[in-house]
Amino acid sequence: MPEDCSPDAVSGWMIENFKHDHGYREPFKVLISTILSQRTRDENTDEASRKLFSVFPTMESIAAARPEELYELIKQSGMYRQKAERIVNCAEILLERFGGRVPDTIEELTSIPGVGRKTANIVLNISFGKEALAVDTHVHRISNRLGWVKTKSPEETEFSLMKIISPHLWGPVNGSMVEFGRQICRPVGPRCEDCAISRCCDYYGRISKEDIPQ
Repeated sequence: MPEDCSPDAVSGWMIENFKHDHGYREPFKVLISTILSQRTRDENTDEASRKLFSVFPTMESIAAARPEELYELIKQSGMYRQKAERIVNCAEILLERFGGRVPDTIEELTSIPGVGRKTANIVLNISFGKEALAVDTHVHRISNRLGWVKTKSPEETEFSLMKIISPHLWGPVNGSMVEFGRQICRPVGPRCEDCAISRCCDYYGRISKEDIPQ
C-alpha cells in the first residue's frame, strides 16, 4: 500500500506491484507489435507478433509483402485486414521517408498513418528511453476513477497526467496501469473490495456512500 495518495506515490506502488513486460525493444518491432495490440489482449498481440516476425522478420520484408499475406499471421489480433494495411504502409513509409529508421520524435511518429500518440509514446519510452507517457483506455479510465483527472479523452488525460506525475514514472506507469486495470480496476465489475488503494479512490468513495442507508 502506498504511504500516501499522491499520484507519484500511487504510480510508484503500481509499478512495483503490477509489473509489465513489453517484450520487444527493437524500435521497428515495438512499433509493429503496438499497432497489433490495438483493441486486443496481450496474449493475442504476442501470438500475432511472433507469427508475423517469424515469416517477415524485417522492415524490408514487410514493406515488400502484400497485406493479404499478413492476414492469417495476424488474424488473432483482430481487425487484421485494417492492421495488415497499416503495417505494410508503415514499413513502406519508414523506408521511403525515414531511410529505414524508426523516428524518435512524437511528431514524426504520429505523421505515419495508424500511429497515434499512445503507440508513439510506447516506442519513445521502450526503444529510445525517453520520458513519454502512453495513455490507453486503462490509464484513461483508472486516472478518472482515482480522481486525478476529469477528462473525456486519452489525449486530454495524457497532458493532464504529465502535470501531476513525475517524468521518471511516465514510461513504466503505462504498463503497470494496464495490468492493474486488467486484474483489479476492470472496466466492468471493478474489484474494489480487493483493491489496496481504494482509500485513495474517488470512485470507491462515491460507491461506498451510495451503499450506506440514508
